[in-house]
Amino acid sequence: MSYGQGGPQSQWDPWKPQSQQSWSSGSDDGTPDWAALAEASEARNKRRKLLFIGGGTFATIAIGAAVAMTVVSTNGTHGPSGNPTNLPVSASLPASTTAAPSFAPTSAPPPLDPKDFISSVTKDTAPLGPGTLFPGSQLTMGDTVYKKGATADTVNCASAVGGALPKVLTAHGCTRLIRVTYAEGPVAVTVGVAVFNTAAEAEKAKTQAAGKKSIVHSLPGKGVKNFCDAAICRTTANAYGRYAYFTISGFTSGKNVTTKDTQVFRTGDDLAQFTANQIHRRGEAQASAAANR
Repeated sequence: MSYGQGGPQSQWDPWKPQSQQSWSSGSDDGTPDWAALAEASEARNKRRKLLFIGGGTFATIAIGAAVAMTVVSTNGTHGPSGNPTNLPVSASLPASTTAAPSFAPTSAPPPLDPKDFISSVTKDTAPLGPGTLFPGSQLTMGDTVYKKGATADTVNCASAVGGALPKVLTAHGCTRLIRVTYAEGPVAVTVGVAVFNTAAEAEKAKTQAAGKKSIVHSLPGKGVKNFCDAAICRTTANAYGRYAYFTISGFTSGKNVTTKDTQVFRTGDDLAQFTANQIHRRGEAQASAAANR
């Protein structure tokens, strides 16, 4: 069979991109072969249906696999499980039956009051003397340093005081009088500590001595000149526990003290405060010793 110069005519295949469709039906009149075109169209439609059905099936399988993977993932050990656990609900969990520990009621003893130990001779039994109340060779109050002078200690209280004070001390049972002198510049002060058996006696002596020209005699010596033996000086009276303490302060030059002499007033107040502090420390030491016994 002869195909002419052009060789065999290519057969058109709708699924082969290089094939060409023949528009002739064996005649060369240029009219398309409608029957062939219809058959080719039907063949294409059948193939499309097959591909669509196959693709849908594959998509369904893929979606099912994804869902299965998701279910497996959420049922792992690190996530919540859809299955009920074997544990009982919280309301049915057994409660602990262990009894709470109980302790016997206790209470710490109240702290000991230092003032109790310096208010009665029966408790105030620590050693007492000029060296225990006024130790060292000087003392400092604020920015001021006071040099220590002479000291004295007597059981004859009336012999070391003047004015109305001898009678007052004797009336209330003074058992001992300790004196010490301090000086700073031109000013000196003597402190006299009268010892009684009870705090009530000391308080009465202080009250009766105040404002009645009751003075403790100044005590010169050890570098401190005579003072307050004829001049006007400043005096104070106080009590703490079973101790009444008195001060007399003035100029070593013999000059009279006036209300403008603030150094004299400050010196007397400093030594009165120091004396009260020392008496209180005496009580603290004895209270601490009693608490540790």
